[in-house]
Amino acid sequence: MRQPTLFIPHGGGPCFFMDPSDPDRPHSDPMWHPMQDYLAKLIATLPERPSAILLISGHWEESRFTVLSGEKPGLLFDYYGFPPHSYTLRWDAPGAPALARRAASLLEQAGFPTGTEEQRGWDHGVFIPMKVALPDADIPLAQLSLRRDLDPEAHIAAGRALAPLRDEGVLIIGSGMSFHNLRVRGAQATAPSKLWDDALTAAVTDPDPASRARRVAAWAALPQAHFAHPREEHLLPLMVALGAGGEDAAVRDHASTVLGWTVSGYRFG
Repeated sequence: MRQPTLFIPHGGGPCFFMDPSDPDRPHSDPMWHPMQDYLAKLIATLPERPSAILLISGHWEESRFTVLSGEKPGLLFDYYGFPPHSYTLRWDAPGAPALARRAASLLEQAGFPTGTEEQRGWDHGVFIPMKVALPDADIPLAQLSLRRDLDPEAHIAAGRALAPLRDEGVLIIGSGMSFHNLRVRGAQATAPSKLWDDALTAAVTDPDPASRARRVAAWAALPQAHFAHPREEHLLPLMVALGAGGEDAAVRDHASTVLGWTVSGYRFG
């Protein structure tokens, strides 16, 4: 059965695992609870359990698209200033080397030079949300990098190239944040982040797939775009999910407010 594609918020650092007495059990500040609950229920909302997951995180960029093909990637604790217990978390899901090779082949066939990487660990854009969504770590996962030029049209086209994976039981997830400006919080962020989120959601959920792609690729022209994303690496995973979503209808399937930011998640199909 065909899988949807998703753009999910991955929170801030290890935000869902802040109890040092039981570090591997989700425990977060109440403001993160709606996002945590959304992630915890994610797999149950799918038409069937995925055979594997291909995840694109806002925390990995390379000069060309690159797939992580290790059989048992470790964890890359690429967050800073958090409690010591958050650097001892575990999430032991298997890698998906065959999926990584298949994804690389699809990208190459579409004209994208694509690399492979075996040694890198999963960054926190992978293991933090997936540790909530898949606490048993029992679905193989491959990770795809962003391309460092952050070209939105290229990332949408890459998603289109990867779309056949959906009919092979693979769940494609873009993991980022719809709002990502760490310099503003609280009242300073509330109104502009809501204005941005309304505009982004209108573009993402445009019922015309061609218009949707054009509007989201032109994200920088939306109201408060650069307030929401001084640098757009946390938005680019959305482009891949949108491209892979093809002509399927898009919905906003998560909305919450954290630190004054309006944050959304989207589903295609």
